[in-house]
Amino acid sequence: MAAAPASRFRSGALCRRLLLTLAILVFSCDACKKVTLHVPSKLDAEKFVGRVNLKECFESANLIHSSDPDFQILEDGSIYTTNAILLSSEKRNFTISLSNTENLEERKILVLLEHQTKVLKQSHSKEKVLKRAKRRWAPIPCSMVENSLGPFPLFLQQVQSDTAQNYTIYYSITGHGVDQEPKDLFSIDRDTGNLYCNHPVDREQYESFEIVAFATTPDGYNQEFPLPLVIKIEDENDNYPIFTEEIYIFTVAEGSRIGSTVGQVCATDKDEPDTLHTRLRYSILQQLPASPTLFSMHPTTGVITTTSSQLDREVIDKYQLKIKVQDMDGQYFGLQTTASCIIQIEDVNDNLPTFTRTSYVTSVEENTVDVEIIRVSVEDKDLINTANWRANYTILKGNEDGNFKIVTDPRTNEGVLYVIKPLNFEERQQVTLQIGVVNEAPYSKDFGSKSAMSTATVIVNVRDQDEGPECLPPVQTVRIKENAPVRTEINGYKAYDPETRSSKGISYKKVNDPKGWVTVDENTGSITTFRSLDREAESITKGVYNVTILASDRGGRTCTGTLGIILEDVNDNGPLIRRQTVIVCKPVMSSAEIVAFDPDDVINGPPFSFSLESVPDSDIQRTWRLTKINDTAARLSYQNDPPFGSYSVPVRVADKHGLSRITPLNVVVCDCVTEDDCTSRIDSRTAGGAEIKLGKWAILAILLGIALLFCILFTLVCGATGAGKKPKAIPEDVAQQNLIVSNTEAPGDDKVCSVNGFTTHAVGCSAQGVCGTMGSGVKNGVQETIEMVKGGHQTLEPCQGAGHHHTLELCKGGGQHTLDSCRGGIVEVDNSRCTYSEWHCFTQPRLGEESIRGHTLIKN
Repeated sequence: MAAAPASRFRSGALCRRLLLTLAILVFSCDACKKVTLHVPSKLDAEKFVGRVNLKECFESANLIHSSDPDFQILEDGSIYTTNAILLSSEKRNFTISLSNTENLEERKILVLLEHQTKVLKQSHSKEKVLKRAKRRWAPIPCSMVENSLGPFPLFLQQVQSDTAQNYTIYYSITGHGVDQEPKDLFSIDRDTGNLYCNHPVDREQYESFEIVAFATTPDGYNQEFPLPLVIKIEDENDNYPIFTEEIYIFTVAEGSRIGSTVGQVCATDKDEPDTLHTRLRYSILQQLPASPTLFSMHPTTGVITTTSSQLDREVIDKYQLKIKVQDMDGQYFGLQTTASCIIQIEDVNDNLPTFTRTSYVTSVEENTVDVEIIRVSVEDKDLINTANWRANYTILKGNEDGNFKIVTDPRTNEGVLYVIKPLNFEERQQVTLQIGVVNEAPYSKDFGSKSAMSTATVIVNVRDQDEGPECLPPVQTVRIKENAPVRTEINGYKAYDPETRSSKGISYKKVNDPKGWVTVDENTGSITTFRSLDREAESITKGVYNVTILASDRGGRTCTGTLGIILEDVNDNGPLIRRQTVIVCKPVMSSAEIVAFDPDDVINGPPFSFSLESVPDSDIQRTWRLTKINDTAARLSYQNDPPFGSYSVPVRVADKHGLSRITPLNVVVCDCVTEDDCTSRIDSRTAGGAEIKLGKWAILAILLGIALLFCILFTLVCGATGAGKKPKAIPEDVAQQNLIVSNTEAPGDDKVCSVNGFTTHAVGCSAQGVCGTMGSGVKNGVQETIEMVKGGHQTLEPCQGAGHHHTLELCKGGGQHTLDSCRGGIVEVDNSRCTYSEWHCFTQPRLGEESIRGHTLIKN
């Protein structure tokens, strides 16, 4: 199959079309190549005609020129009409001149426009056509201009197979634009192989089409391999460039340097990239306000920069630009679009705040604080309510004593001057302040010789006030000896009138006198002792006694001060030993340290001397020895190995002036390792009770216990004397016996007794008396014993009944005797102790007897 020019055209198409042939003849010095194009016979102005490859003549050309003014040549070789042209049957040609100044070469392209008839020239033989067809059964480049005006169907080219010489060949195509979207765009004549386009195409939608051509016999046999055809859609400049935004808003700081970047605009074009159709140029059409011109725009990047450093927000704070973008590299026939650009001038601190006045005068009453005395104002041309406008005020001079402060009112930007420390009219009647002001933001310009701070002067007049007395200093002191006689008068507190500096007309009153030691004279403020003064009294700190004095003038105004009475020490206290119980752990040490203290001043205190105070008929000197350790301490040690126990050791301590005091020490010699061990278990053996004090309830409990014991013994006497039938059973010396509880630690094996006191009876105990009455209540196998100790042993054994045995033991000496009240004789028994249960059972029933005999069982 081969592609060849169409053998015939439709008659209507020939009226509206013209065959344009562009021949570029390459000569040794001025010709390059020959190209043929088909164009309509009528060409509109600025219409794309075709494109030639200029690179084959020059890689680069400094100058491209057309000899025909109806045509223009662009850098990429595109040929456009400059005017509307109607081509006749005459030939038309023009020359394109290319020159390169670097190589000093010049070449020319001859453009030939020829009008031909509708019938192809038949000069070619059939053999040449067949040979050409064979050479063209391959992918053939084909193109068409987008948005073509027709007429449609528009002939593109012809495909043909050389097998058509021997066979009947049918041609067909498939692919995008045929049987795929967009369908029916292209069609082919089945018999001739002529390829047509059926309607216009938009390159921005379809850049090219790939279709496949087939050559088959009527019976469907493929005579050729499928032939791929690529139809490229040539771009036409039919799309306007469009800005990415309708309104651009940029910000630039005032006073910016020349060439500072303001912002960048951007536009897009849907036409074919890397062609003149998409080569865009940016420019500024208009600036408002128009004068002076302050901005420029880069033609290819769209970057807006400043052309002047005179941007001043305080003069003009906003500029508006009308900008343009045009394709075709900005040539006059290119498509263009406009947009707006707003440039806002950003404020910087290029204006200093300045005081509206250079000096101010105000006044304030003395002794007033936290009051506003004046407001000062400033002017600032910078943007309101920004750091470039807000003011910071400072007191530069005159506030060395810290009486004033100045702050900024955020609403008005004024400086407000306050008095924060009271002024004294008697000291200063006028104060001159120098204040300065700056902005919160730093000043943007170089200072040079000009100061960046505006200053003003404020004169403050202090007004006098009728004020009360002044208690200055607030604490005053006087000195007096602590043993001064009662009614001793000394100077007291003094207050002054601040205006006259005199104490005349001021009265005094005592407000606080903790111990009531002094009285205050109402008119003079002097004090008189009312009681004896004691430097060592409680609540006296470092020998100073404080009295609060209230001073008032005739107008009732007052002030308060403190009079410190310094009590001069007198040596009226001897040294004493605060710790009066001393524990000596005999196994681990043989001495103890004692420390003395003198409440007097140090001039009447250490060094102390220690000595043992002898007591008649005592062996203190033989048992104890004192050794001095330092000025306030000594060591007490024992000698001659005293036994464990408590000892009273009087120690005399004298100060440096010989004033002494005797402190009786209770020295406990204890079997311990540490003093805490001995303190926790002091008993009668160690006699550690010297430091133990009994309360009234403990003493009452002891007395009640003793009374109860007497009641028990008295009950026994009554029960024993009640057995009158056999008075001989009890010896005469029973009244001289001592009744004690036996050393038995637990009830006998045959006893079960209650531990709830005397209100319950043990099992086997009788509620009756001795002998007759007792025997009746005793159960089998029960034994009760009362042990009475004095000298020898005697036992009072009551009557036995039914094998019961009750024994009253009277222990005397080492032996033991039994007195049988029923038989009247003495029976020796083996019992040497009475159990607690027996004692309890014997005494319990006798506590309720009402008859009391007049015999006493216990004698001291």
